Amino acid sequence: MLDLKAVVQDPEGFERRLARRGPEAAALLQPVKTLAAERRALNVALEELKKRQSEANARVGQLMRTDKAAGEKARGEARALGDEVKEKERRLGEVEGEIEKLLLFVPNPPQDAVPDGRDEKDNREVTRWGAAPRFDFAPRPHWELGEALGVLEWQQAAKLSGSRFTIYKGAAARLERAIAAFFLDVHTSRGYTEILPPYLVSRETMTGTGQLPKFEEDAFRTTGEDPLYLIPTAEVPLTNMHRDEILEARHLPVHYCAWTPCFRAEAGAAGKDTRGLIRQHQFHKVELVKLARPEESEAEHQRMVDDACEVLRRLGLHHRVVLLCTGDMGFASAKTYDIEVWMPGQETFREISSVSNCEDFQARRIRVRYRDEKGKPRLLHTLNGSGVAVGRTVVAIFENFQEANGTIRIPPALQPYMGGLARIEKGDFPRGVER
Repeated sequence: MLDLKAVVQDPEGFERRLARRGPEAAALLQPVKTLAAERRALNVALEELKKRQSEANARVGQLMRTDKAAGEKARGEARALGDEVKEKERRLGEVEGEIEKLLLFVPNPPQDAVPDGRDEKDNREVTRWGAAPRFDFAPRPHWELGEALGVLEWQQAAKLSGSRFTIYKGAAARLERAIAAFFLDVHTSRGYTEILPPYLVSRETMTGTGQLPKFEEDAFRTTGEDPLYLIPTAEVPLTNMHRDEILEARHLPVHYCAWTPCFRAEAGAAGKDTRGLIRQHQFHKVELVKLARPEESEAEHQRMVDDACEVLRRLGLHHRVVLLCTGDMGFASAKTYDIEVWMPGQETFREISSVSNCEDFQARRIRVRYRDEKGKPRLLHTLNGSGVAVGRTVVAIFENFQEANGTIRIPPALQPYMGGLARIEKGDFPRGVER
């Protein structure tokens, strides 16, 4: 959330910064500007009323000693001024509450280094690693490979849960588990503390990282008076772990990683990636989260990008890093890099990780701070990124390591996690006949 005091002091400046995201983002500040003007007027009026109230109270004491009737009259005037002060203070509280509610829907302004643009076409490639594999046959997409091998099943999953769900079988199920274990081993060796967080969280927790209230339609939740929300990413519980806490500087930066299921309604994704594993209601991801001093967050952002790329380098997957433009960034982010892996079966790069610096946008919502060298509490910066999406890594392995006969080679780095298995071949699984 944006700083209320900073916004009301310079609404036009924030409006200009938000306009880089698009006119609709800047328009969100219009009602805030109206309320900010009222807030300024109320503060001026309150200052004047309190001054008059103080003067009136002083007159009461003087007059009561010399002219009791005049003193009683002055006392009545002082009480009336006190009532006006209370009413102005009540309205000021309402206005500030309304501004805070509106600010929950306002995105984070982009950093100056973020390129202007409308969508992914305006993103800027930063680096590229490796080379795309060459095939002497036409590479197939992962959904065809998985179906032919019998290890990825969508029809049975739809029978259980509907569309956008998948059943992994045999070696594919083990591959998913192996990838997650491999990722966690790499990240913990690079300084991250592994966490196993809850998969159900409160509304306050979802609000703390910016998923609510703006993206309510994308969330799954339980029923009841106090519903819990299924996490869309481990970023949510990991970032909120230190909500309402003040951390000691010696513990910074904090590095967490977690492997969790993620649940997303994908309400705005109708008709997109309807085949395969790319866009599912349920998927696994290894998430990276950092809490850092403001002056260190940019360097920590670059390190987190490298951490996410490291697992792809060890797997031998051709990938690139792109800096997202203002129109393609997430709600809470001030600067985001996407890591995209080459998918030969689809003949394109696909996002496999998104690494963001949210600066103090989330920290202000969850009130997570640290003490600086003078002992003064200051807001931390929060960073998060996929380290990386497990299901999309399965996709990348299927498409990049496929062979002409449809089998899938297992990258050497994963073979110890697969019990030495070197390739995925057609499985023989029971399958009945639909009645």
